[in-house]
Amino acid sequence: MAGLLGIGLTGILSHQSALNTTGNNITNANTPGYSRQEVQFETQTGQRTGAGTIGSGVSISNIRRLADEYLVQQVREDSSLSGEQEALNSELTRLDNLLGGESTGLSNALNNFFASLQNAAEDPTSLPQRQLVLSEAQQVVNRFQALNQEFIQQRESVKTQIQQGVKDANTLLKSIAELNLAISESPGLAQGKMPNELLDKRDENLRQLSELVSIKVSQTEGSQVNVSLSNGLSLVVGNNAAHFGTQESSEDPTRLSFTLSNGGRVVNVDEQINGGKLGGLRRFDNEALKPAFDELGRIAIALSDTMNHQHEIGMDLEGDLGGLFFTDINSQEAQRSRVVANGNNQQPQTGQLAVEITDSSALAAGSYTLQFSGDGRNFELIDKASGETVNQGRLPDPVQSEISMPGFNIRIEGGAFNPGDKYLVQPSRNAAESISLQVDREEDLAFASPIRAEADSGNAGTGKIDQGTMLNVRNPNTNALLPGFTESQTLANGPLEVVFQDDGTGGLTFSVFDVNNPSSVAGSVPIIEDKPFTDGVANSIFSESVSDGDEYQGYQFRISGQPVNGDRFEISFNSNGVSDNRNAERMAALGTANTLNGGNQSFAEGYAGLVEDVGVKTRQSQLDLDAGKTLLEQSTNQRESVSGVNLDEEAGKLIQYQAAYNASAQVMSVAQDLFNTLLQSFR
Repeated sequence: MAGLLGIGLTGILSHQSALNTTGNNITNANTPGYSRQEVQFETQTGQRTGAGTIGSGVSISNIRRLADEYLVQQVREDSSLSGEQEALNSELTRLDNLLGGESTGLSNALNNFFASLQNAAEDPTSLPQRQLVLSEAQQVVNRFQALNQEFIQQRESVKTQIQQGVKDANTLLKSIAELNLAISESPGLAQGKMPNELLDKRDENLRQLSELVSIKVSQTEGSQVNVSLSNGLSLVVGNNAAHFGTQESSEDPTRLSFTLSNGGRVVNVDEQINGGKLGGLRRFDNEALKPAFDELGRIAIALSDTMNHQHEIGMDLEGDLGGLFFTDINSQEAQRSRVVANGNNQQPQTGQLAVEITDSSALAAGSYTLQFSGDGRNFELIDKASGETVNQGRLPDPVQSEISMPGFNIRIEGGAFNPGDKYLVQPSRNAAESISLQVDREEDLAFASPIRAEADSGNAGTGKIDQGTMLNVRNPNTNALLPGFTESQTLANGPLEVVFQDDGTGGLTFSVFDVNNPSSVAGSVPIIEDKPFTDGVANSIFSESVSDGDEYQGYQFRISGQPVNGDRFEISFNSNGVSDNRNAERMAALGTANTLNGGNQSFAEGYAGLVEDVGVKTRQSQLDLDAGKTLLEQSTNQRESVSGVNLDEEAGKLIQYQAAYNASAQVMSVAQDLFNTLLQSFR
């Protein structure tokens, strides 16, 4: 009877545990990271008799956690991918909406500005029209600065998210290390009795960590795990956790760099932060936000440069030469702001560098690293986007020199450089922030051309002279006024007179004289003497090269037709030319002129290219995000098919185990009845 009672008791106890386990599964059906558990029964050792072995009941050998490590790892990998794409897409969408919005973008402001110039060209003396030009120009400046400020705000938002992500990662790393210790010290581990709840918590923490950064997980002794970055740099070893950190980037103080502290050793891990939210934010900063800063700055530089040049070669309403329209792109402050010394450079850090924009049409949007080696005079210029070396050489002694690149020069102004010193070169990064309008009054807008020409009334030939084209009023190298101009509303060498004469062989030549001197061929020294004239084409009068001395006057006139011996043409300052609109028309024409990318792109097209580039990246990131979510959903479903709780299945098990429990209780009842019957037989 005792044996039958024992058998029934083992059934009751075992199935009670099974019911408890099933109930635990049901109540944790919605617990994140929970893996369902399964009771494993085994037969107890039976009692051997002459008639054979009689069973002694049932026992529970293990409560098994149903988890597939491969599927768990797949969920982690897909979580990293999805986390990266979600962060990247979120920031790209914000940037795309900013650049493409009608009220937030630059396109409307540019169009309105050049339209106001065109309207002003139709009535160049109208002060209201001139005021409108200034107003629309200020709107262009405001849009550049507002966009730049929005970029800065988004950059700071990214930095805040990175700092919060690092805090979350450190909390998870610490928790994983503590769980490692708790698991390794769990009673019964040596007998294979696993602490299922602790394993679930650790796996869930690892999954959450993988949402922040891509990790590798490897099993080790005592059922612990080691966690590392994708390149193998350790994050958790046993119960020891490393510590993520951020600090101001030594290369670019406006950015953050990632650090990892372990055992008192701090290393920079920027290049190892891939995948997850942190990797997505880092990708956005490098692949979208920095290029947007550079491209917007490039457009600002090109607009300032071309407008300044065209405005300077015009004449304002008071007869003065035009000045700067927008900010001087090559002010000393601007040139030096384009170079940032690396914070890790060796002392005494005396190197002085500046970047001069030499040709805004050839300037590319990008950043470079200038690094020194050898004795500190060997240099290498590396394109940060491609990682390729684009220039290299050796500085002279003394070091004052220039490193020439398309569109800009890096000027080495002095100081000493140490081996390993690095400098971040950003030709266009800050231009959108620093652009400003330099014209204060409507009268200062230089809409007229300062030169004009007319034929002598006594000319007998059919020669015609055009109204001239301005080239420059200042020497591009020294910024000094060219020989052709003065500050007092006159031509320095003028008025000038072009005089034609026979060359003695049936052809014609012409000479150019200063009218203020005797204008006969015999009576003065000409500026240009006996230059051959070719029939049937437009003949240029002056040189267009600054190096040709007085033959370069900063402007150009052309004579066509058939002049004859003795014909004269006069070139003079455009005094009282207030109704002249030639320079206004040329300024308005810059709106559609190809002034970017080597003369292949207008301002509007340049900005549209920026919008398109960000739009393409946003669209691609959306596709990648959708794909990443699909992969994560698939791998999560696969894990759930093994580890997830199926309520219908668990309900069936409840009935099964309840029936077994009741049957075991019935066995004990039968044993009691038999025992009572046996006792009654002896009374």
